Amino acid sequence: MLEDTTLIAEIVVSVLLVVAGVFGLVGSLGLVKLDDTMRRLHAPTKATTLGIGGVLIASMIYSAVFLDRLSFHELLITVFLFLTAPITANFIAKSYMHRHVDEGDLPPTEGPYGWAVYDAVPEDERPIDTK
Repeated sequence: MLEDTTLIAEIVVSVLLVVAGVFGLVGSLGLVKLDDTMRRLHAPTKATTLGIGGVLIASMIYSAVFLDRLSFHELLITVFLFLTAPITANFIAKSYMHRHVDEGDLPPTEGPYGWAVYDAVPEDERPIDTK
């Protein structure tokens, strides 16, 4: 029974590592081959993030099954990665828009404000400074 469990764990870890490697390769190639910043954003924030996440999950399974210990470091790294990658992509996209896109070229927003890169919050709606 123990040999069956370790065989299944080896297969799962191997599949995760291969799939993660493919995602990492596709993300890296996309980062190199795509021609402008807005297209390049998707490669590292999506494909490479999934690749690194797959490696970290494979490491968690390996340490749980073969080393008989739970490792939460990989889980924390995965959570941090999945939280920071979209935020970083958002900041890069906003800075690109601010430098390279005119406000008139963008579609109108549905909300009371315009695009955050171009418009400031009106003076009467700013939070009160309590210093």
